[in-house]
Amino acid sequence: MKKLLSFRDPDVAAVFGGYPEHVRHRLMALRRLIFDVAAATDGVGELEETLRWGQPSYLTSQTRSGSLIRIDQIKSHSGQFAMYFHCQTTLVDSFREMYREEFQFQGNRCIVFDDRDNIPVHALRHCIALALTYHLRKSAKTR
Repeated sequence: MKKLLSFRDPDVAAVFGGYPEHVRHRLMALRRLIFDVAAATDGVGELEETLRWGQPSYLTSQTRSGSLIRIDQIKSHSGQFAMYFHCQTTLVDSFREMYREEFQFQGNRCIVFDDRDNIPVHALRHCIALALTYHLRKSAKTR
């Protein structure tokens, strides 16, 4: 069993503490996956965990290699939660092209999950890695 990551920011911890237990469990799994992918992906560096728009958010502040990732419950749909990406990137369009059958998408901003879903972890790891290296790939294309 993997060691649980402690929270550096008490405000982030408080947000997680406010989720219903079944959703908190799933969001904590997404949180762990984001940190695991960051640690395993060259060029990403240490993540900053903070709140953006009241949502737990993960930034590559140290290296600026990637685009912001946020996670949160979908308050208007009980039992649903999402992983959000910057809507002015092409990330969600790319994910939709690669993983149309594996995920549900909402516009160009997020992957939506239901708390009863079995999350396709391999595909989600790939999406997270692409987000965390978005600026690296973008700058490599312009050289």
